[in-house]
Amino acid sequence: MRYYETRVQSLKDNVLTEVARLAWNERLDTGDILNIPESIIPGPEAQMRCCIYKERAIVSSRVKMAMGGDRANPAMVEVLPIACDECPVTEISVGPSCRGCLAHRCVEVCPKGAISIVDHRSVIDHSKCVLCGNCISACPYGAIVKNMRPCEKNCPVKAISMGEDRKAAIDPAKCIACGECVVQCPFGAIMDKSYITDGVRLLQGSRKWGYHVYCVLAPSFVGQFEGTPGQLVTALKKLGFHDVAEAAMGADLTAEAEAAEFEEKGKMTSSCCPAFVRFVEQHMPEAAPLVSHTPSPMVMAARRIKEQDPDARVIFIGPCVAKKLEFQQGKTQGAVDLVLTFEELYAMIAARGIELTEQEETPLDQASGFGRGFAAGGGVAAAVKQALKERGSEVEANCLACSGIDECRLALLKMTKGVLSENFMEGMACQGGCVNGPVGLIRSKKNKAAVANHAKEATKTTVGGGDRT
Repeated sequence: MRYYETRVQSLKDNVLTEVARLAWNERLDTGDILNIPESIIPGPEAQMRCCIYKERAIVSSRVKMAMGGDRANPAMVEVLPIACDECPVTEISVGPSCRGCLAHRCVEVCPKGAISIVDHRSVIDHSKCVLCGNCISACPYGAIVKNMRPCEKNCPVKAISMGEDRKAAIDPAKCIACGECVVQCPFGAIMDKSYITDGVRLLQGSRKWGYHVYCVLAPSFVGQFEGTPGQLVTALKKLGFHDVAEAAMGADLTAEAEAAEFEEKGKMTSSCCPAFVRFVEQHMPEAAPLVSHTPSPMVMAARRIKEQDPDARVIFIGPCVAKKLEFQQGKTQGAVDLVLTFEELYAMIAARGIELTEQEETPLDQASGFGRGFAAGGGVAAAVKQALKERGSEVEANCLACSGIDECRLALLKMTKGVLSENFMEGMACQGGCVNGPVGLIRSKKNKAAVANHAKEATKTTVGGGDRT
Protein backbone atom coordinates (compact mmCIF):
# COMPACT_ATOMS: atom_id res chain seq x y z
CA MET A 1 0.00 0.00 0.00
CA ARG A 2 1.29 3.46 -0.96
CA TYR A 3 2.50 5.72 1.82
CA TYR A 4 1.37 9.33 1.42
CA GLU A 5 3.40 12.14 2.90
CA THR A 6 0.39 14.48 3.03
CA ARG A 7 -3.36 14.35 2.59
CA VAL A 8 -2.97 16.63 -0.41
CA GLN A 9 -0.84 13.98 -2.10
CA SER A 10 -3.37 11.29 -1.21
CA LEU A 11 -6.23 13.29 -2.71
CA LYS A 12 -4.24 14.00 -5.86
CA ASP A 13 -3.42 10.32 -6.27
CA ASN A 14 -7.03 9.28 -5.79
CA VAL A 15 -8.17 11.65 -8.53
CA LEU A 16 -5.40 10.66 -10.96
CA THR A 17 -6.09 6.97 -10.38
CA GLU A 18 -9.83 7.30 -11.02
CA VAL A 19 -9.26 9.32 -14.18
CA ALA A 20 -6.65 6.80 -15.37
CA ARG A 21 -9.06 3.93 -14.69
CA LEU A 22 -11.71 5.51 -16.89
CA ALA A 23 -9.10 6.20 -19.57
CA TRP A 24 -7.89 2.59 -19.59
CA ASN A 25 -11.51 1.42 -19.89
CA GLU A 26 -12.19 4.01 -22.63
CA ARG A 27 -15.00 5.57 -20.61
CA LEU A 28 -13.79 9.17 -20.40
CA ASP A 29 -16.60 10.31 -22.69
CA THR A 30 -19.30 8.77 -20.54
CA GLY A 31 -21.05 10.26 -17.54
CA ASP A 32 -18.86 8.17 -15.23
CA ILE A 33 -16.39 11.01 -14.86
CA LEU A 34 -19.08 13.06 -13.13
CA ASN A 35 -19.25 10.43 -10.39
CA ILE A 36 -15.61 10.79 -9.35
CA PRO A 37 -16.15 13.58 -6.77
CA GLU A 38 -18.83 11.62 -4.92
CA SER A 39 -16.88 8.35 -5.05
CA ILE A 40 -13.81 10.03 -3.51
CA ILE A 41 -15.82 12.14 -1.04
CA PRO A 42 -18.70 9.81 -0.04
CA GLY A 43 -19.62 11.78 3.10
CA PRO A 44 -21.69 12.26 5.11
CA GLU A 45 -19.04 14.03 7.22
CA ALA A 46 -16.49 16.42 5.76
CA GLN A 47 -12.87 15.37 6.30
CA MET A 48 -10.84 18.34 5.05
CA ARG A 49 -13.04 21.38 4.43
CA CYS A 50 -16.19 22.97 5.79
CA CYS A 51 -18.58 20.57 4.07
CA ILE A 52 -18.61 17.64 1.65
CA TYR A 53 -20.00 19.85 -1.11
CA LYS A 54 -16.95 22.07 -1.10
CA GLU A 55 -14.71 19.01 -0.93
CA ARG A 56 -16.48 17.58 -3.97
CA ALA A 57 -16.19 20.89 -5.83
CA ILE A 58 -12.43 20.83 -5.22
CA VAL A 59 -12.24 17.26 -6.50
CA SER A 60 -14.12 18.38 -9.63
CA SER A 61 -11.46 21.05 -10.21
CA ARG A 62 -8.77 18.43 -9.75
CA VAL A 63 -10.48 16.17 -12.27
CA LYS A 64 -10.28 19.00 -14.82
CA MET A 65 -6.55 19.36 -14.11
CA ALA A 66 -6.13 15.60 -14.47
CA MET A 67 -7.72 15.95 -17.90
CA GLY A 68 -5.16 18.54 -18.95
CA GLY A 69 -6.42 21.73 -17.31
CA ASP A 70 -6.79 24.90 -19.34
CA ARG A 71 -4.92 24.07 -22.54
CA ALA A 72 -5.03 27.74 -23.55
CA ASN A 73 -3.08 28.68 -20.42
CA PRO A 74 0.67 28.38 -21.18
CA ALA A 75 1.57 27.86 -17.50
CA MET A 76 2.25 24.27 -16.44
CA VAL A 77 0.68 24.89 -13.03
CA GLU A 78 -2.71 26.38 -12.31
CA VAL A 79 -4.51 27.71 -9.27
CA LEU A 80 -7.73 25.94 -8.26
CA PRO A 81 -9.81 28.96 -7.16
CA ILE A 82 -12.30 26.91 -5.14
CA ALA A 83 -9.43 25.53 -3.05
CA CYS A 84 -7.56 28.82 -2.63
CA ASP A 85 -9.38 30.62 0.17
CA GLU A 86 -7.82 29.69 3.48
CA CYS A 87 -4.56 31.65 3.56
CA PRO A 88 -4.38 35.12 5.13
CA VAL A 89 -3.74 38.03 2.83
CA THR A 90 -0.09 38.97 2.54
CA GLU A 91 0.54 41.93 4.81
CA ILE A 92 2.93 43.43 7.33
CA SER A 93 1.63 43.37 10.87
CA VAL A 94 2.69 44.36 14.39
CA GLY A 95 2.97 41.49 16.84
CA PRO A 96 2.72 41.32 20.63
CA SER A 97 6.44 41.98 21.03
CA CYS A 98 5.94 45.69 20.32
CA ARG A 99 7.09 47.61 23.42
CA GLY A 100 5.85 51.05 22.42
CA CYS A 101 9.40 52.38 22.58
CA LEU A 102 10.29 56.06 22.46
CA ALA A 103 12.46 55.84 19.36
CA HIS A 104 9.60 54.94 16.99
CA ARG A 105 12.06 53.98 14.27
CA CYS A 106 9.30 52.16 12.43
CA VAL A 107 7.35 55.42 12.07
CA GLU A 108 10.39 57.33 10.86
CA VAL A 109 11.41 54.88 8.13
CA CYS A 110 7.96 54.33 6.63
CA PRO A 111 7.93 56.16 3.25
CA LYS A 112 4.13 56.31 3.09
CA GLY A 113 3.29 57.42 6.61
CA ALA A 114 1.40 54.17 7.15
CA ILE A 115 2.54 53.69 10.77
CA SER A 116 1.25 55.63 13.75
CA ILE A 117 1.41 55.17 17.52
CA VAL A 118 -1.88 54.37 19.25
CA ASP A 119 -1.97 53.65 23.00
CA HIS A 120 1.83 53.31 23.00
CA ARG A 121 1.81 50.68 20.25
CA SER A 122 2.62 50.81 16.55
CA VAL A 123 -0.39 50.47 14.27
CA ILE A 124 -0.18 49.96 10.50
CA ASP A 125 -2.70 51.46 8.07
CA HIS A 126 -2.81 48.75 5.40
CA SER A 127 -4.50 51.04 2.90
CA LYS A 128 -1.25 53.02 2.80
CA CYS A 129 1.31 50.23 3.33
CA VAL A 130 3.29 49.25 0.22
CA LEU A 131 5.01 46.23 1.83
CA CYS A 132 8.47 47.79 1.48
CA GLY A 133 9.65 46.13 4.70
CA ASN A 134 11.61 49.10 6.03
CA CYS A 135 9.80 48.89 9.36
CA ILE A 136 10.68 45.22 9.73
CA SER A 137 14.38 46.03 9.57
CA ALA A 138 14.03 49.05 11.83
CA CYS A 139 12.22 47.41 14.75
CA PRO A 140 14.78 46.50 17.45
CA TYR A 141 12.43 43.91 18.96
CA GLY A 142 11.55 42.10 15.76
CA ALA A 143 7.92 42.87 16.57
CA ILE A 144 6.96 43.69 12.98
CA VAL A 145 6.62 40.75 10.63
CA LYS A 146 5.54 40.12 7.07
CA ASN A 147 3.01 37.34 6.74
CA MET A 148 3.11 35.81 3.29
CA ARG A 149 1.17 33.07 1.63
CA PRO A 150 3.36 29.96 1.28
CA CYS A 151 3.03 30.01 -2.50
CA GLU A 152 4.16 33.64 -2.75
CA LYS A 153 6.90 33.19 -0.16
CA ASN A 154 8.42 30.16 -1.86
CA CYS A 155 8.14 31.18 -5.50
CA PRO A 156 11.77 31.93 -6.42
CA VAL A 157 10.86 34.27 -9.29
CA LYS A 158 7.92 36.14 -7.71
CA ALA A 159 5.50 34.82 -10.31
CA ILE A 160 2.65 34.51 -7.77
CA SER A 161 0.61 37.38 -6.48
CA MET A 162 -2.84 37.98 -5.01
CA GLY A 163 -5.52 38.65 -7.62
CA GLU A 164 -8.46 41.01 -7.29
CA ASP A 165 -10.56 38.13 -5.99
CA ARG A 166 -7.98 37.60 -3.23
CA LYS A 167 -6.98 34.28 -4.78
CA ALA A 168 -3.43 33.37 -5.80
CA ALA A 169 -2.61 34.28 -9.40
CA ILE A 170 0.30 32.96 -11.48
CA ASP A 171 2.00 35.12 -14.11
CA PRO A 172 2.91 32.78 -17.00
CA ALA A 173 5.48 35.27 -18.25
CA LYS A 174 7.45 34.92 -15.02
CA CYS A 175 6.73 31.27 -14.09
CA ILE A 176 9.60 28.85 -14.74
CA ALA A 177 7.52 25.73 -13.94
CA CYS A 178 9.79 24.74 -11.05
CA GLY A 179 6.74 23.37 -9.20
CA GLU A 180 7.73 24.73 -5.83
CA CYS A 181 4.25 26.24 -5.34
CA VAL A 182 2.70 22.83 -5.94
CA VAL A 183 4.73 21.45 -3.04
CA GLN A 184 4.37 24.40 -0.69
CA CYS A 185 0.61 25.11 -0.85
CA PRO A 186 -0.79 23.53 2.35
CA PHE A 187 -4.28 23.27 0.84
CA GLY A 188 -3.28 21.77 -2.49
CA ALA A 189 -4.79 24.76 -4.29
CA ILE A 190 -2.07 24.72 -6.97
CA MET A 191 -1.66 21.68 -9.21
CA ASP A 192 0.43 20.77 -12.21
CA LYS A 193 -1.40 20.00 -15.44
CA SER A 194 -1.69 16.29 -16.02
CA TYR A 195 -1.26 14.51 -19.33
CA ILE A 196 -2.21 11.13 -17.90
CA THR A 197 -5.10 10.62 -20.33
CA ASP A 198 -2.80 11.47 -23.25
CA GLY A 199 -0.38 8.84 -21.97
CA VAL A 200 -3.06 6.15 -21.80
CA ARG A 201 -4.30 7.02 -25.30
CA LEU A 202 -0.76 6.91 -26.69
CA LEU A 203 -0.22 3.44 -25.25
CA GLN A 204 -3.60 2.21 -26.44
CA GLY A 205 -2.94 3.63 -29.89
CA SER A 206 0.24 1.59 -30.24
CA ARG A 207 -1.81 -1.59 -30.38
CA LYS A 208 -4.13 -0.13 -33.00
CA TRP A 209 -1.65 1.66 -35.22
CA GLY A 210 1.54 -0.38 -34.78
CA TYR A 211 3.95 2.23 -33.49
CA HIS A 212 6.21 1.51 -30.48
CA VAL A 213 5.97 3.50 -27.26
CA TYR A 214 9.21 3.75 -25.29
CA CYS A 215 9.55 4.91 -21.70
CA VAL A 216 12.53 7.09 -20.82
CA LEU A 217 12.81 6.80 -17.05
CA ALA A 218 14.49 9.55 -15.04
CA PRO A 219 17.34 8.26 -12.81
CA SER A 220 15.62 9.65 -9.70
CA PHE A 221 13.02 6.87 -9.93
CA VAL A 222 14.99 4.66 -7.53
CA GLY A 223 13.52 4.67 -4.06
CA GLN A 224 10.25 6.12 -5.34
CA PHE A 225 8.33 2.94 -6.08
CA GLU A 226 7.73 -0.29 -4.21
CA GLY A 227 9.80 -3.19 -5.47
CA THR A 228 13.02 -3.16 -7.47
CA PRO A 229 13.96 -1.27 -10.63
CA GLY A 230 13.64 -4.52 -12.56
CA GLN A 231 10.10 -5.05 -11.27
CA LEU A 232 9.14 -1.53 -12.29
CA VAL A 233 10.42 -2.18 -15.82
CA THR A 234 8.24 -5.29 -16.02
CA ALA A 235 5.22 -3.31 -14.85
CA LEU A 236 5.89 -0.64 -17.47
CA LYS A 237 5.89 -3.26 -20.19
CA LYS A 238 2.60 -4.61 -18.88
CA LEU A 239 1.18 -1.11 -19.25
CA GLY A 240 2.00 -1.34 -22.95
CA PHE A 241 5.47 0.17 -23.29
CA HIS A 242 7.50 -1.49 -26.02
CA ASP A 243 10.71 -0.99 -24.03
CA VAL A 244 12.20 1.06 -21.21
CA ALA A 245 15.32 3.21 -21.47
CA GLU A 246 17.27 5.00 -18.77
CA ALA A 247 17.37 8.76 -19.10
CA ALA A 248 20.80 8.24 -17.54
CA MET A 249 21.87 6.83 -20.90
CA GLY A 250 21.00 10.22 -22.37
CA ALA A 251 22.89 11.81 -19.47
CA ASP A 252 26.06 10.04 -20.59
CA LEU A 253 25.55 11.51 -24.07
CA THR A 254 24.89 14.94 -22.59
CA ALA A 255 28.03 14.79 -20.46
CA GLU A 256 30.15 13.93 -23.51
CA ALA A 257 28.63 16.74 -25.56
CA GLU A 258 28.89 19.31 -22.76
CA ALA A 259 32.52 18.37 -22.21
CA ALA A 260 33.28 19.02 -25.90
CA GLU A 261 31.36 22.31 -25.78
CA PHE A 262 33.16 23.34 -22.59
CA GLU A 263 36.54 22.80 -24.27
CA GLU A 264 35.52 25.39 -26.87
CA LYS A 265 33.90 27.94 -24.54
CA GLY A 266 36.07 27.64 -21.44
CA LYS A 267 33.23 28.94 -19.28
CA MET A 268 29.59 27.83 -19.19
CA THR A 269 26.69 26.34 -17.25
CA SER A 270 24.84 23.05 -17.64
CA SER A 271 21.55 22.82 -19.55
CA CYS A 272 19.87 19.67 -18.24
CA CYS A 273 17.40 21.39 -15.85
CA PRO A 274 14.62 23.07 -17.90
CA ALA A 275 13.45 25.22 -14.97
CA PHE A 276 16.99 26.60 -14.59
CA VAL A 277 17.28 27.25 -18.32
CA ARG A 278 13.91 28.97 -18.38
CA PHE A 279 14.93 31.09 -15.39
CA VAL A 280 17.99 32.31 -17.25
CA GLU A 281 16.06 33.00 -20.46
CA GLN A 282 13.26 34.92 -18.72
CA HIS A 283 14.91 36.54 -15.72
CA MET A 284 18.64 36.81 -16.52
CA PRO A 285 18.87 36.98 -20.32
CA GLU A 286 22.32 38.55 -20.07
CA ALA A 287 23.55 35.16 -18.82
CA ALA A 288 21.90 33.16 -21.62
CA PRO A 289 25.13 32.86 -23.70
CA LEU A 290 26.69 30.99 -20.79
CA VAL A 291 24.11 28.19 -20.89
CA SER A 292 25.19 25.08 -22.74
CA HIS A 293 23.50 24.43 -26.08
CA THR A 294 23.60 20.69 -25.47
CA PRO A 295 20.13 19.10 -25.22
CA SER A 296 19.00 17.61 -21.92
CA PRO A 297 19.39 13.89 -21.14
CA MET A 298 15.67 13.44 -21.79
CA VAL A 299 16.05 14.74 -25.34
CA MET A 300 19.35 12.95 -25.98
CA ALA A 301 17.88 9.60 -24.94
CA ALA A 302 14.75 10.16 -27.03
CA ARG A 303 16.78 11.08 -30.09
CA ARG A 304 18.87 7.93 -29.78
CA ILE A 305 15.72 5.81 -29.52
CA LYS A 306 14.13 7.38 -32.60
CA GLU A 307 17.36 7.00 -34.58
CA GLN A 308 17.22 3.27 -33.90
CA ASP A 309 13.46 2.83 -34.30
CA PRO A 310 11.63 5.03 -36.86
CA ASP A 311 8.28 3.85 -35.44
CA ALA A 312 9.10 5.02 -31.92
CA ARG A 313 7.07 7.30 -29.71
CA VAL A 314 8.72 8.45 -26.48
CA ILE A 315 7.22 9.21 -23.07
CA PHE A 316 9.57 10.66 -20.46
CA ILE A 317 8.67 9.93 -16.84
CA GLY A 318 10.23 11.85 -13.95
CA PRO A 319 9.67 14.07 -10.91
CA CYS A 320 9.67 17.35 -12.83
CA VAL A 321 6.96 19.85 -13.81
CA ALA A 322 9.28 21.84 -16.06
CA LYS A 323 9.86 18.82 -18.30
CA LYS A 324 6.20 19.14 -19.34
CA LEU A 325 7.10 22.55 -20.68
CA GLU A 326 10.42 21.48 -22.22
CA PHE A 327 9.06 18.71 -24.43
CA GLN A 328 6.68 21.14 -26.16
CA GLN A 329 9.41 23.57 -27.14
CA GLY A 330 10.57 23.70 -30.72
CA LYS A 331 14.22 23.27 -29.82
CA THR A 332 13.55 19.65 -28.81
CA GLN A 333 12.53 18.99 -32.45
CA GLY A 334 9.80 16.54 -31.50
CA ALA A 335 12.19 14.12 -29.83
CA VAL A 336 9.79 13.56 -26.91
CA ASP A 337 6.08 12.94 -27.49
CA LEU A 338 4.86 13.27 -23.91
CA VAL A 339 6.00 13.84 -20.34
CA LEU A 340 4.45 12.21 -17.29
CA THR A 341 5.38 12.36 -13.61
CA PHE A 342 6.09 9.66 -11.07
CA GLU A 343 2.74 10.53 -9.49
CA GLU A 344 0.96 9.97 -12.79
CA LEU A 345 2.82 6.73 -13.48
CA TYR A 346 1.89 5.36 -10.07
CA ALA A 347 -1.76 6.19 -10.74
CA MET A 348 -1.63 4.48 -14.16
CA ILE A 349 -0.16 1.34 -12.61
CA ALA A 350 -2.69 1.32 -9.75
CA ALA A 351 -5.58 1.81 -12.18
CA ARG A 352 -4.56 -1.38 -13.97
CA GLY A 353 -4.32 -3.31 -10.71
CA ILE A 354 -0.63 -4.13 -11.19
CA GLU A 355 1.24 -4.97 -7.97
CA LEU A 356 4.84 -3.86 -8.38
CA THR A 357 6.29 -6.22 -5.78
CA GLU A 358 4.77 -9.24 -7.54
CA GLN A 359 6.46 -8.63 -10.89
CA GLU A 360 9.39 -10.55 -12.34
CA GLU A 361 12.75 -8.87 -12.86
CA THR A 362 13.63 -7.27 -16.19
CA PRO A 363 17.23 -6.03 -16.50
CA LEU A 364 17.88 -2.29 -16.77
CA ASP A 365 21.56 -1.50 -17.21
CA GLN A 366 22.16 0.97 -20.04
CA ALA A 367 24.01 3.83 -18.36
CA SER A 368 27.11 4.60 -16.40
CA GLY A 369 27.12 5.46 -12.73
CA PHE A 370 27.99 9.01 -13.79
CA GLY A 371 24.85 9.23 -15.92
CA ARG A 372 22.71 7.90 -13.11
CA GLY A 373 24.30 10.46 -10.80
CA PHE A 374 22.70 13.32 -12.77
CA ALA A 375 19.69 12.96 -10.46
CA ALA A 376 21.51 14.39 -7.44
CA GLY A 377 23.19 17.75 -6.96
CA GLY A 378 26.79 17.69 -8.17
CA GLY A 379 26.16 14.74 -10.49
CA VAL A 380 26.25 16.72 -13.72
CA ALA A 381 29.50 18.43 -12.78
CA ALA A 382 31.09 15.10 -11.87
CA ALA A 383 30.02 13.55 -15.18
CA VAL A 384 31.38 16.45 -17.24
CA LYS A 385 34.73 16.29 -15.40
CA GLN A 386 34.84 12.54 -16.09
CA ALA A 387 34.03 13.09 -19.77
CA LEU A 388 36.85 15.63 -20.05
CA LYS A 389 39.20 13.11 -18.44
CA GLU A 390 38.17 10.41 -20.88
CA ARG A 391 38.71 12.80 -23.79
CA GLY A 392 42.23 13.43 -22.56
CA SER A 393 41.39 17.11 -22.46
CA GLU A 394 43.91 19.67 -21.33
CA VAL A 395 41.08 21.97 -20.25
CA GLU A 396 40.26 21.71 -16.57
CA ALA A 397 36.74 22.22 -15.26
CA ASN A 398 36.58 23.95 -11.91
CA CYS A 399 32.97 23.16 -11.03
CA LEU A 400 30.33 24.76 -8.83
CA ALA A 401 27.10 22.84 -8.17
CA CYS A 402 24.16 25.13 -7.41
CA SER A 403 20.77 23.89 -6.23
CA GLY A 404 17.84 26.21 -5.83
CA ILE A 405 17.21 29.33 -7.90
CA ASP A 406 18.63 31.69 -5.27
CA GLU A 407 22.03 29.96 -5.41
CA CYS A 408 21.89 29.88 -9.20
CA ARG A 409 21.02 33.57 -9.41
CA LEU A 410 23.99 34.60 -7.28
CA ALA A 411 26.45 32.39 -9.13
CA LEU A 412 25.22 33.60 -12.51
CA LEU A 413 25.56 37.19 -11.41
CA LYS A 414 29.17 36.57 -10.44
CA MET A 415 29.79 34.61 -13.62
CA THR A 416 28.50 37.37 -15.89
CA LYS A 417 30.68 39.90 -14.07
CA GLY A 418 33.72 37.65 -14.35
CA VAL A 419 34.25 37.31 -10.60
CA LEU A 420 33.23 33.67 -10.14
CA SER A 421 36.30 31.55 -9.46
CA GLU A 422 34.71 28.44 -11.02
CA ASN A 423 34.39 28.08 -14.80
CA PHE A 424 31.64 25.42 -14.96
CA MET A 425 28.36 25.88 -13.12
CA GLU A 426 25.79 23.15 -12.62
CA GLY A 427 22.35 24.74 -12.31
CA MET A 428 19.46 22.91 -10.64
CA ALA A 429 16.16 24.56 -9.70
CA CYS A 430 15.34 21.99 -7.01
CA GLN A 431 17.24 21.87 -3.73
CA GLY A 432 19.58 18.88 -3.94
CA GLY A 433 18.72 18.20 -7.57
CA CYS A 434 16.08 16.05 -9.27
CA VAL A 435 15.94 13.68 -6.29
CA ASN A 436 13.75 16.34 -4.66
CA GLY A 437 11.57 17.04 -7.67
CA PRO A 438 8.14 18.52 -6.88
CA VAL A 439 6.07 15.71 -8.38
CA GLY A 440 8.02 12.74 -7.11
CA LEU A 441 6.29 10.26 -4.85
CA ILE A 442 8.66 10.69 -1.92
CA ARG A 443 10.70 13.75 -0.96
CA SER A 444 13.29 12.42 1.44
CA LYS A 445 16.96 12.78 2.35
CA LYS A 446 17.21 9.06 1.56
CA ASN A 447 16.61 9.74 -2.13
CA LYS A 448 20.18 10.89 -2.72
CA ALA A 449 21.56 7.75 -1.08
CA ALA A 450 19.25 5.59 -3.22
CA VAL A 451 20.57 7.25 -6.39
CA ALA A 452 24.18 6.82 -5.22
CA ASN A 453 23.63 3.11 -4.60
CA HIS A 454 21.96 2.71 -8.00
CA ALA A 455 24.94 4.44 -9.61
CA LYS A 456 27.34 1.97 -7.96
CA GLU A 457 25.39 -0.94 -9.44
CA ALA A 458 25.92 0.22 -13.04
CA THR A 459 27.98 -2.15 -15.16
CA LYS A 460 29.20 0.76 -17.22
CA THR A 461 31.96 2.56 -15.34
CA THR A 462 32.82 5.35 -17.79
CA VAL A 463 30.72 7.96 -19.55
CA GLY A 464 32.06 6.77 -22.87
CA GLY A 465 31.23 3.09 -22.47
CA GLY A 466 33.73 1.08 -20.40
CA ASP A 467 32.29 -1.57 -18.06
CA ARG A 468 33.28 -3.70 -15.11
CA THR A 469 33.92 -6.71 -17.27
